[in-house]
Amino acid sequence: MALRQRQVPISSKNSFSAQRAHARASQEFRTYDTSAIKPKRSKAPFIIAALIAVIAVAAIVFVVISCQAHPEGSLPADQEAVVVVEQGESASQVAATLVDEGLIGTADVFVNLVKEKNAASAIIPGSYLFKGKTPVEDILSALMAGPASTADTLTVPEGYIRTAIAEEVQRVTNGRISMGDFMNATENAATYAAEFPFLEEAGTNNLEGFLFPKTYAITATDTAQSVVKMMLAQYQAETAGLDWAYPEEAGLNHYQALILASIVEKESNPDNMATVASVFYNRLASDRPYLESDATTAYEVGHDPSGEEVHANTPYSTYTNAGLPPTPICNPSLKALQAVCTPEQTDYMYFYSGGGEYTFSVTYEDHQSTYS
Repeated sequence: MALRQRQVPISSKNSFSAQRAHARASQEFRTYDTSAIKPKRSKAPFIIAALIAVIAVAAIVFVVISCQAHPEGSLPADQEAVVVVEQGESASQVAATLVDEGLIGTADVFVNLVKEKNAASAIIPGSYLFKGKTPVEDILSALMAGPASTADTLTVPEGYIRTAIAEEVQRVTNGRISMGDFMNATENAATYAAEFPFLEEAGTNNLEGFLFPKTYAITATDTAQSVVKMMLAQYQAETAGLDWAYPEEAGLNHYQALILASIVEKESNPDNMATVASVFYNRLASDRPYLESDATTAYEVGHDPSGEEVHANTPYSTYTNAGLPPTPICNPSLKALQAVCTPEQTDYMYFYSGGGEYTFSVTYEDHQSTYS
């Protein structure tokens, strides 16, 4: 009979001691610091993300600062732009025009300022002229003040001649209206006679005399012709109240009275224009109707004339030609025109001016004694 080997059974239950040992080992394993043997995580993704965030923030800040620091746009300071605001345009539409002209950097700069000032309804339509780098606040202020606020200011002094006015127009408009443009526009009075009937007596002469001395606002869209019409309209308005009866009774039409006023302007001062006018009227009415005015020759030659020049046989010599010269010799003041229309009543035939003082004489002998 074969003997069976006895197998030792393995219990599914550990003894109490074994259980305690396993529990203690498990607890120790869970609380044991294993960081030293774990693989380390890379910090690169966090660094890259942080850099991207910093760059994004910096870019936003740069854009904001750039828009705030350069609201005036790209147009250089030595250049100008014409901005036309149409009736009914919104602040956004105006802003778009300003951006297109390089006057502001972004439309928001202007639109936000309009909102801040509650100025949407205060913008006045018209043509404006702005220099590059004009602050946006100044642009809005001008648009609220109207087109005249950015106009070129042209001042025509009393007694200026046409060429001097042309030079001044070119200067104040920075050449936008050239001297040549203005001279051409004032070359023929007949060009404007239909609109201004008082020019008919001037025929085809130039507009010397009619370019009324005043201060004018020349806007961005003005031309030489529109500036001339402005001056003619001013002449018409200023002379509307004049009584031309006296020069007419003396045989002068309105154009001839204007010629005489231009000579009075050059030969007198505001305090004695009416007296000087009386001298010239007396000479014209005499049997020797020579005005003998150096100023007429000065107009012709362009400088203070010599004795030889005033006696030369030229159209503007009032020593060799009786009566009036062919055209006015300047653009006279209203006061000179008034003096011709209402001269002082005197018997004076001569006057002499020296050091700003005027001496009037009836006879040539008396006249000679004043400067001999």
